[in-house]
Amino acid sequence: MKKIALPLLLAAFSMTAYAAGCGKPRNAFDQVYCSSTQFAQADRDLNQQYDRVKQALQPAEQATLKHGQLAWLSQRDAKCSLEKDEGYFVNLQCATDLTQQRIAFLRERERECTSTGCVDEKLGE
Repeated sequence: MKKIALPLLLAAFSMTAYAAGCGKPRNAFDQVYCSSTQFAQADRDLNQQYDRVKQALQPAEQATLKHGQLAWLSQRDAKCSLEKDEGYFVNLQCATDLTQQRIAFLRERERECTSTGCVDEKLGE
């Protein structure tokens, strides 16, 4: 049942975004909505992948992974956002792209750690 529920959930998510005009946004507000929706999904995927990797690690390795993840978050935020007197500005496409790259990195760490063993230096990246 869970295998069916996930694709249906993703399909529902995609249909909601499409119905909101994400197939062809009409204006800047539609684009912001669509981009934020895509980023929110990528962020959920990132957290799930991080948890999967963390579960495969020993406590010392988990600490190294956490340190690397926090450093990466700071780098992503510095690269994709800025603060001005008028408020915070976030480039959602930048944040989504970097988050997708990080998910791929974490998937590779999971494969590595469950097959040949973790490389601590990579966990800390």
